[in-house]
Amino acid sequence: MTKFFIDQHGCAKNQVDGELIINRMLNLGMEQTFEASEADFIIVNSCGFIESAKKESLEAVYSAKNQYPNAKILLTGCLAERYANALKAQLPEADAIFGNGNLDKIDETVKSMLKGERPVETYKQEGVCVGERRVLLSYHGSAFVKITEGCSNHCSFCAIPVIRGELRSRPALSIINEIKDLYSRGVVEFNLIGQDLAAYGTGENDDVFGTGRLPLPRWENGRNLGTDSISGLARLLEMISELHGKFIVRPLYIHPDHFNRDILPVMQKDKRLLAYFDIPFQSGSENVIHKMNRKGSAEEYLRLASDIRAALPDATLRTTFLTGFPGETDEESLETVEFLKKLESDWSGCFPYSREEDTPAYSMKNRVNAKVAKARADELVAVQAEITKRHLVAKVGKEYDVLIEEIVEGDEGLAIGRAWFQAPEVDGSVVVRYEKEFGNQEKFVKPGRFVKVRVEASSDVDLDAIFIGDSELNKDSADLKKENLIYATEIRN
Repeated sequence: MTKFFIDQHGCAKNQVDGELIINRMLNLGMEQTFEASEADFIIVNSCGFIESAKKESLEAVYSAKNQYPNAKILLTGCLAERYANALKAQLPEADAIFGNGNLDKIDETVKSMLKGERPVETYKQEGVCVGERRVLLSYHGSAFVKITEGCSNHCSFCAIPVIRGELRSRPALSIINEIKDLYSRGVVEFNLIGQDLAAYGTGENDDVFGTGRLPLPRWENGRNLGTDSISGLARLLEMISELHGKFIVRPLYIHPDHFNRDILPVMQKDKRLLAYFDIPFQSGSENVIHKMNRKGSAEEYLRLASDIRAALPDATLRTTFLTGFPGETDEESLETVEFLKKLESDWSGCFPYSREEDTPAYSMKNRVNAKVAKARADELVAVQAEITKRHLVAKVGKEYDVLIEEIVEGDEGLAIGRAWFQAPEVDGSVVVRYEKEFGNQEKFVKPGRFVKVRVEASSDVDLDAIFIGDSELNKDSADLKKENLIYATEIRN
């Protein structure tokens, strides 16, 4: 039997694509292996968003061909989509190149490869690719659920519209059915993803509820006035809230210019809808913000954070900053530092600007030196580190439900998990200490289960806690089918 191995790169959206590709391979009668050395067929599911990610994906192809010369190498993902024609000639190490426009078509590419051909295929970006996912590349009990594809915001630095096209939203019923199916198979944490969740239902051809296209927020003098009707995201969250079960939902990636304030009362009514907000502000300088083709300002963005915290006092805020944008001055960089200090976000990512062809910013003048951009990012990282450390200290002595991700091998009872204010992969963790042989604690501390803990100490990004009991969030074991669902992280560990 032909064995395949997938080398996964990029964001959570690309992870979902990888899981869909795995399912297609299984349907072709292949067997998945988690050791590249055993594979006849290696899939590099690439990222093509910024320069460093592109280099990493290319290195993965070179490395795979060098280490496993007898294996067929298939390059998929954003890099393949963006540069298919160039890579056809410049990357002979790839035995085939397949974009991400229509993942259902990958079967044809694989069959051509097995015949000894070298297909290079991209397809029109239409709809949102969906399908069964028997293997999840996340930790046990957690899954990403993609609700949109592409983006129509056209931030001047961003290549997403170039790679994945304009915004398309998935029908609400399709999302609800996927959540219900994954829940019946043991998933208890759903992370909603898309390039901008706030735009859900507003694409040119979107009709997610069978009622026609939804309006975008109105703006006046730099202030987001919202819309007269309920937003698509708010309605979707209402529909999720109508589902029965013990699960949690974390919405990720909400553009600040379109933030749907009408989701706040929905979240107030249902604590399963986590008050976790990933809002990429990118800059605290109004001049830079507008050059990025965004409409807001530091004042408006701080007002948004204030509104969120007024409605949900325990809300967690994550953001992203881009430093060294063309023309950014020292003064404007300091404005971002001051903005972060006022924002007091719990978490943030800070990245130097990457010059990407086919984006408006590519041809902008007054480019910032790379070392300067890196130094500015480092300064923001240092500021955020102090804020995060202070916020975590405030959690010491409090009790939380923690979703266990993995058990640490050894005599001491140690496990690693996440509380509701920690998103997968990007935020810190909770180290859970428990007695292996006292009070039957070991039977509760298992991957995919929630446990109740009390935080005893904090570090720069993580929390140290002790097990105090089983969590009420756990489903009754009789409800769990767990049929045909594999967590790759458990196998690799």
